[in-house]
Amino acid sequence: MKKANIIFWVSTSVIFLLEGLMPALTSQTEMAKEAIKHFGYPAYFGIMLTVFKGLGALALIIPQIPKRIKEWAYAGFAIDFIAAFVSIWAVDGLKTDLLFPIIAIIILIASYWSFHQIAKTSN
Repeated sequence: MKKANIIFWVSTSVIFLLEGLMPALTSQTEMAKEAIKHFGYPAYFGIMLTVFKGLGALALIIPQIPKRIKEWAYAGFAIDFIAAFVSIWAVDGLKTDLLFPIIAIIILIASYWSFHQIAKTSN
């Protein structure tokens, strides 16, 4: 139980920082806007993505959020990371930038696995 708690809080905190806090603080910078444009997405997509990432990150980190909402947040982040991988690959080809979504999904899987381990022992 202690191991699952540590894995959950470390991995979920990383997801929260990278997918919730960082986009909220940097989404309106020129670099972020250029990245959205570089991948061929409309400008409003960056704003929408930031809002949903922020809400999903909060859903994962706040313990009182119902399990069903957390499941949707995990699914949303998985789709986001897969879409990021495909976007990078389609636009830039095989580059080291592809490692970020792969690493992010591994961290997400660790968070998801530990979340269910904790839920299983608390029933």
